[in-house]
Amino acid sequence: MTDMKITVGGDVVEEAGRRFVEAWRRAERGETFDERRLAFESWESLARVLTPKRTQLLRYVRRHDVASIRQLASALGRDYSNVHADVRTLAAEGLLDTTRGRLRADYDVIETRIAL
Repeated sequence: MTDMKITVGGDVVEEAGRRFVEAWRRAERGETFDERRLAFESWESLARVLTPKRTQLLRYVRRHDVASIRQLASALGRDYSNVHADVRTLAAEGLLDTTRGRLRADYDVIETRIAL
């Protein structure tokens, strides 16, 4: 199972720098790894991106082969322009892969850590 790990709050820049150095060291040792991580400054910024409709979209894409936004909008029973905007937002944030002519969410779980 592949996880997407999201960190909210805390020192986002420091955490990203630490993860970069750790990944570099693992690469130097020849280790392979597949980590998917995102960081958001606040709960509010995450909530603006990961809305209920977008979460539904991600679930559908994870479970089905989706060739186009039009196909996805039809399957979800939603307006094409709204789904298109959601796909663009999720892809820009790294939550959705739109390369190779397909829509993909290549992770099974979104794990969120929220700093208080």
